[in-house]
Amino acid sequence: MHLKGSCHCRAVRFSLRSPTPVPYLHCYCSICRKTAGGSGSAINIMGETKSLKVAGKANLAVYRPKRGLRHFCRKCGSALWVRDARWADWVYPFAAAIDTPLPVPRERQHILLDSKAPWVRVPSGPGEKRFRGYPRKAIIDWHRKRKQLAP
Repeated sequence: MHLKGSCHCRAVRFSLRSPTPVPYLHCYCSICRKTAGGSGSAINIMGETKSLKVAGKANLAVYRPKRGLRHFCRKCGSALWVRDARWADWVYPFAAAIDTPLPVPRERQHILLDSKAPWVRVPSGPGEKRFRGYPRKAIIDWHRKRKQLAP
């Protein structure tokens, strides 16, 4: 699936191809909470690095925590995507930065709950799976199992 995204002020715009466009994975780690300004972020979308095209590169900035490089707009601060040398073929755009309509997930996974803020209430019930850390299955495995891979 071809996706287009941007920051809030539109100084950075990007596009990429994603075989895994379902926003099912919600992360509650301290980095996602603090850099995205909320209780957690949907970070599950995975795109092909070789397909990433960026307009407004001069407005990009990078935060370098211990793992991964978090790209954001230096003008408005919008979180855009994460890249990690361990998975060089993939780039992980934040669902909130995607402008293309995304499929609605039938279920969600809530991960890194050991890091969530104590005031955050994580949804529970059918279709809401919880993980203290990372789930065993990778993003692409989740999509394959549910026959959700995009052409």
